Amino acid sequence: MEIRKAIIPVAGWGTRRLPITKIIEKSMLPVGNRPLVDYSVQELIEAGVKDIYMVVSNVEPCQVRAFYQDNLALNLYLRERGKEDKLEKAKTLPDDVTIHYVAQDPSAKYGTAVPVALVVEEYNIDEPVLVFMGDDFIWNPGGKSSAQMLLESIKGEDESALCAIDHPYEALLNGGALTIEDEKITKITEKPAPEQVTGLASVSKYILSPSMLKEIVEYVNSNDFGPTDQEYMITDPFATYIKKGGIMRAAKVEGEYLDGGTVEGWVHANDVVAGGKD
Repeated sequence: MEIRKAIIPVAGWGTRRLPITKIIEKSMLPVGNRPLVDYSVQELIEAGVKDIYMVVSNVEPCQVRAFYQDNLALNLYLRERGKEDKLEKAKTLPDDVTIHYVAQDPSAKYGTAVPVALVVEEYNIDEPVLVFMGDDFIWNPGGKSSAQMLLESIKGEDESALCAIDHPYEALLNGGALTIEDEKITKITEKPAPEQVTGLASVSKYILSPSMLKEIVEYVNSNDFGPTDQEYMITDPFATYIKKGGIMRAAKVEGEYLDGGTVEGWVHANDVVAGGKD
């Protein structure tokens, strides 16, 4: 299976990481010598993605956008001082890959389903897409990436999939407990109690089929939650899709789940990546 499009939500204020996120976007916090989001970007590119739709806050300046643009002043500096060997490191995006930016108002509808719906509607997407979050990644140097394992898990047309890991329980802060029958997901329990978790946990890395994308758009557009009401959780349309007979598979991934959303997770991610000499 080939998928050429991916969505990465990176909007929001990163309130769990205040005060540093007053001046650094959460997805741009460094892990090793790269920002958090770049681990997802490079993994998706290696999996064959050519168009990445980055959902950013409508607040300027946008650090993510700046990182993936050519810095002409820096390039000139490197050439003038005979440091052409550094130009490759300064180039953060291949010429055949395009990042499209979609602005999301952080004071408007909120939740994991919203950025996906924004992209699908703005770009009229009617094909499978990969969806990765901008503040976590699976670290598996030398092995298959989570994107590769997602692609390999799809067995038929119009199927969806998500990444699954053997929890530690704290991974469920960004995912949920999975109920699986006949290699298909039948239920996702969000924020379960520890005793409810007996098998695999989901993490927010998906392949979403055209039918699933339609469910997500319908869910966001047909509900009107207020700012203090229920979030637009992407697992709600997942549940509707499954009840209607849609197939969603669990791709059990290898490697270690790393999350930069908390200080402890970010420090651990740096320890792991630095140990791997990234």
